[in-house]
Amino acid sequence: MPVSATRINGVRAFACGKGGNAYVVCSALGHLYEVSDAFVRRDIYPVFDVEWFPKSKTDGHGEGDQSRLLSIRKLAANAGYFINACDFDVEGETIGYNLLRYACGGKEDGALRAKFSTLTREELVKAISEARAGAGAGLARAGRARHVLDFCWGINTSRALAAALASSDTGYRTVSMGRVQGPTLAFVVEREVEIRSFVPTPYWRLVGSFKKAGLSFEASHATERFSRRADAESAKARCEGGRGIVSKLTTIVFRDSPPLPFNTGDLQKEAYRLFGYTPSRTMWLAQRLYLGALISYPRTNSQRLPPAIGYRGILSRLGSLEEYKGLVEELLKGGLSPREGDKIDRAHPAIYPTGERPGRTLFSQESRLFDLIVRRFLSCFAEDAVVERTGATIDVGEDAFVVTGRRILRLGWMGVYSKYAAKQDKPMPRLKESDMLRVVRVDCNEEFTRRPPRFNQSSLLEKMERESIGTKGTRAEVISTLVTRGYIGGASVEATSLGLAITELMREYSPQIISMSLTREMERKLEEIENGTGDEMGLIESTLGVLAEQAELLKANETELGRELSRSAIETVNAQNTIGSCLVCGGGRLRIIRSSKTGKRFVGCTNYSHGCKASAPLPQRGTIVPAGIACGDCGWPVVYVRYGRRRWRLCVNMQCKGKEQRKTSAMRALQTRD
Repeated sequence: MPVSATRINGVRAFACGKGGNAYVVCSALGHLYEVSDAFVRRDIYPVFDVEWFPKSKTDGHGEGDQSRLLSIRKLAANAGYFINACDFDVEGETIGYNLLRYACGGKEDGALRAKFSTLTREELVKAISEARAGAGAGLARAGRARHVLDFCWGINTSRALAAALASSDTGYRTVSMGRVQGPTLAFVVEREVEIRSFVPTPYWRLVGSFKKAGLSFEASHATERFSRRADAESAKARCEGGRGIVSKLTTIVFRDSPPLPFNTGDLQKEAYRLFGYTPSRTMWLAQRLYLGALISYPRTNSQRLPPAIGYRGILSRLGSLEEYKGLVEELLKGGLSPREGDKIDRAHPAIYPTGERPGRTLFSQESRLFDLIVRRFLSCFAEDAVVERTGATIDVGEDAFVVTGRRILRLGWMGVYSKYAAKQDKPMPRLKESDMLRVVRVDCNEEFTRRPPRFNQSSLLEKMERESIGTKGTRAEVISTLVTRGYIGGASVEATSLGLAITELMREYSPQIISMSLTREMERKLEEIENGTGDEMGLIESTLGVLAEQAELLKANETELGRELSRSAIETVNAQNTIGSCLVCGGGRLRIIRSSKTGKRFVGCTNYSHGCKASAPLPQRGTIVPAGIACGDCGWPVVYVRYGRRRWRLCVNMQCKGKEQRKTSAMRALQTRD
């Protein structure tokens, strides 16, 4: 099937033939139509009169999109029939539907739908040959309804916030609040309130040191926490210097099943746990692997691997890659029946490797994610691991101490999942019932209850998934937007002053904007539309009715909103730009400052007006984030700098001795090499 390429209005298209049919393929490269309002002014709200426009007319940067639309129109004029071969999900269906309707002259109803989950040659040929009409109608309806709802929700609440902030006359700052952003931010704020109001409570733990002949070990008191020091001290006094007897030994051998196949959320959480990749970073990497035909479509809810994907063929191809050869050979000796979960997705199976060889050299982050996906897939076919858990109870008079151990008897899937599995043994001393032990000492340790942990980006995504807000493809983007807007920040996600203020103001003046129950109900109804049982017009009308009420409340309280938003925005900017204490004057704070004359950024002290001249230059390109630590060589603050793919740590002190030492070492290394 020879393929020829041509250019229409500067946009590439490809022609080929098969079975007597001639095909012309042209790509959309994302949404070419977007929902927008017809107003030129951007300070008007509420706005509900919206329609679909070419993206080139809505974002102001669409020359390439306009050329692509013109080329599709020209190609469509001579087409006998149409096939929508965009990604088979809500967004892909919406992209294809809009092009067929607006650019191709109303061909959305008669067009065929190609359904595939990988970009391998075999599956694409099969998908085109089996394309049928009507396969994604529900997805298109749900997708278009979602875009209308999200636009109306976002544009009205964002314009209301921007108008309020502008009324305070403190300068411009981008503020927004989307349909899913609000409840997600509320999760972080609620956790922040819990943390700030948390009062630690003391408790006491007893740990005993025991000895028998040459054997020494520690065991914890059976009462995990003593709420009163007196009770703990009393138990300590009873046990110290005494004798212990092993009264009970337990051994449990159990089978540990392989992990479930990856869906989108599970992949994002595991990549964060292992590599520290943010959910949005993981999806960007996974998309690159998908476009390279190395993995299946990465946006899926499914934890199922249907036999139709061809287990044996995928494994055989993976076996041609040296690092997986031995693992695959072992798996092919047994029956191929993967472990699967309960979650399903009618559009796509769980994420799996295709077995294709990379057509290019993968950079390190891609390579790590690819290896993780491959090993997770292989693990699903492996044997259960067998684990032995042991425990002993030691009686010391009326008190009891316990010690536990863990030993892996058979690695099974853990050997396949390799470094990604937690497979460390926890040895337990060899004891027999009735063994007599000497109590060497008993430690009474005061500890405190811990505050609730802050979310990280992975656990926040998991919370969104559990509460059924957002979609598998949009949750990571929502979190990224909250970070960009300055509402949340840090590896341990913390609500900023601005994030706290917006949430509290919404609760006071417009509570439905951040209502989790409302957002969840909308998601449920959108899912019904996807399945062909919902009413999109009814959902849009009812939602816009609620939104109109909320917009009026925001407009009525614009002055109060603006005053609080302005104060919080200033606090947030100051906090984000403060990098540490000033070592020159001892009382000021070093901040990132941008010169009003030159536009260049540098480090300066907040005590500048009181005579402190501390300053330091900064890189003028890239993102700078305070590291929250001091340089080990000079004590000045350290920042992280990110520019493109490069990331490095920088001490802001130009006279830092460590910098000179590192420079000298590098020069010596170069001289030695030469």
